[in-house]
Amino acid sequence: MSDEARRRYWRRNLSYLAGLLTVWFVVSYGCGILFVDQLDRIRLGGFGLGFWFAQQGSIYVFCLLILIYVRLMNRLDREFDVDERG
Repeated sequence: MSDEARRRYWRRNLSYLAGLLTVWFVVSYGCGILFVDQLDRIRLGGFGLGFWFAQQGSIYVFCLLILIYVRLMNRLDREFDVDERG
C-alpha cells in the first residue's frame, strides 16, 4: 500500500472512530446525565427513560457501536485490499 493510500485509510478510520465516539458520548453522558430529568418524563418498562439510559441503554448503544465499527472497518479493509480474507 502506498503512503498516500495508508494516510487515506487511517484518516477514514479516525473519522469513523470520532463519529462513533461522539454518538457514545452523547448517549452515555448526555442521555444518562445531562438530559436525565427531561428523559425521565418518558416511561420505559416502568422506569424513566433517563434512568434506563444511565443503567442499560448506554451499554446497549455501546455494543451496537462496536458492531457498526466492525462492519465499517471490514468494508474499509476490503476497499483498501488489506482484509484478512486475502
